[in-house]
Amino acid sequence: MSESPIYPALVTEALRTVRYPGNGQDLVSAGMVEDDIRIDGRKVSFSLIFDKPTDPFIKSVVRAAETAVATYVAPDVEIRGNVSVKYRHELPQKPATPLPGVKNIIGVSSGKGGVGKSTVAANLAVALAAKGFKVGLLDADIFGPSMPKMFGLERQELYMTSREGRDWIEPAEKYGVKMLSIGFMVDPDSPVLWRGGMASNALRQLITEAWWGDLDYFIIDMPPGTSDIHLTLVQTLPITGVVVVSTPQQVALADARKGIAMFTGDKVNVPILGLVENMAWFTPAQHPDERYYIFGREGGVRLAQELGVKLLAQIPLVAGICGRADSGTPVTLAADGEGIDTANPEAQAFAALADAVDEAVRSRNSDLPPTRVVQTHK
Repeated sequence: MSESPIYPALVTEALRTVRYPGNGQDLVSAGMVEDDIRIDGRKVSFSLIFDKPTDPFIKSVVRAAETAVATYVAPDVEIRGNVSVKYRHELPQKPATPLPGVKNIIGVSSGKGGVGKSTVAANLAVALAAKGFKVGLLDADIFGPSMPKMFGLERQELYMTSREGRDWIEPAEKYGVKMLSIGFMVDPDSPVLWRGGMASNALRQLITEAWWGDLDYFIIDMPPGTSDIHLTLVQTLPITGVVVVSTPQQVALADARKGIAMFTGDKVNVPILGLVENMAWFTPAQHPDERYYIFGREGGVRLAQELGVKLLAQIPLVAGICGRADSGTPVTLAADGEGIDTANPEAQAFAALADAVDEAVRSRNSDLPPTRVVQTHK
């Protein structure tokens, strides 16, 4: 006895018996059957059209369609696994990185507090901007945000901007640097009493929900030490490299060594661009040619040699840096905020640091593959 032939009309009629739970219509009347029914002997294949990939009824409707064809067309029809799914509205593709317009992401870290890490981050950012680079600065020191003070933006409010069909946080901009800080979200006179999870979520929001645009350098002022915030950053962003800040003091150097070990370990594996020895010496304003090594001499130089990392800069401690930071004008800049202060030895040191970091990044990008976001292992 010969087998009954299979026609597309038989398949269509079978699919009229299947109703879509979302509106109660049969699949044909609902326009969910693509005009691509294919018959190859006893093998039948076709496509069903759903509104979006998140439709909760996709699997159940596909199974019901397969059963209907097997029941009403022919019991020996080959249909299982031959139903394709298409969507009227594809979900937008997530970019490979939360910051697709950013070329290089630089972390500024320190093993302990009080070594001038935030001062280095702020002045590195404005020095790079003064040299013509497009720069963003994220104050990720959640529990001690100092960038609003250093940039004179203590009362800055957050605003939203509409781009690409959605609303984004608009970073503040000053001295040619786009900047966001957790300090914009809290009372500047009150402590930040957040648990680790809440702090990490706030930080992710400043990264992924802000319109940073196209940047050559995205500088991150990290918290001191090692913490959940560091893990959040390396799990969220492919960090190009880290600049480690320390004073020449042995206590600071011991903590810097631990920080370097954290970033270079197998679980994180973020390159170290180099070490900055901050407060390398003190020079009084009245005696600009004199140097006083109040925190020890060249401890950072020896640590860099020992660990095989580059010494990016030795930054002196000079009179006036505190007042400039408190007034909201980083010491690298001239008093009017325009250009680099060529008469200030500390400003010259930060300008040289910007050149050294740019060179280190170029070398790192030439010699090493792109950094990967650290994956969470459960």
